[in-house]
Amino acid sequence: MNIKEIQNLIKFVSKSGVEEVKIEREDFKITIKTKQNITKQVLVEDLTSSNIITTQPVVSGQQEIVQETSSTKSSEELENENHIVVKSPIIGTFYRKPSPDKSSFVEVGKTISEGDVLCVIEAMKLFNEIESEFSGKIVKILAEDQSPVEFDQPLFIIDPS
Repeated sequence: MNIKEIQNLIKFVSKSGVEEVKIEREDFKITIKTKQNITKQVLVEDLTSSNIITTQPVVSGQQEIVQETSSTKSSEELENENHIVVKSPIIGTFYRKPSPDKSSFVEVGKTISEGDVLCVIEAMKLFNEIESEFSGKIVKILAEDQSPVEFDQPLFIIDPS
């Protein structure tokens, strides 16, 4: 089960109103617990390599702020609990502009809407537009233009208020 499938499962469980879901297979175990829009906790245990990944999305209204306890958090991510960190969904090259002669998609301080293009990530000669899943204001741009980015690397910090 990959990270996208786990994220989709979390969303499905939170919308369904179920308080706890457990899935056990030969190579992994997942437990998702919810408490009436306060917190959700996910425990993924890879039984083949004994790695444990724990994520605890905190729900504030309708916005989710994902905090991974297994990774170190940078000071930018901890600036404000209400800030949303937009992470790279793929590995590739990060571009702030649609082409070298055009202006950037977003700048710090710009107000964005859900569905606005934040950047482009090139992977295997394909240019993938990364759209915002939230409305708000760009607080910080964490990646440099034309730099390589990893999967799940923080790219932007958005203030949803």
